[in-house]
Amino acid sequence: MNLQKIFSKYADLSLLFLRIGFGIRLIWGTLDNIISYDRMMEFADFLGANGFPFPITSAFASVYLQFAAGICWVLGVWVRESALVMVANFVIAILMVHIGDSYINTAPAIHLLTISFFLLCYGGGKFVVSKASN
Repeated sequence: MNLQKIFSKYADLSLLFLRIGFGIRLIWGTLDNIISYDRMMEFADFLGANGFPFPITSAFASVYLQFAAGICWVLGVWVRESALVMVANFVIAILMVHIGDSYINTAPAIHLLTISFFLLCYGGGKFVVSKASN
């Protein structure tokens, strides 16, 4: 039985599942900060405590860029462009917050960095709204 032959025809569908799953994760993970100014300020305080310059601006930028990237991934628009922004976002998060942290605390940032790099390299696949960044 040749598994590659059987399952390779589903490659674009699996890419769609990855985009939707991780896109929803980005949306869900930032929605509380978008809905609640107090939660956004808590995030800004967290960034300030970890040495980020302009923590309020950094908080708003990170949250809204992640939220926008999630929407892009789910819809299949500007997949590579938004993935590039997310690679930068999560490299910065790992370097500024998670160096020396436990794996379990760092894992979400590692996973989102990994999928971001994957989407940057492979694009959104066949099931996208816009083929421009594919």
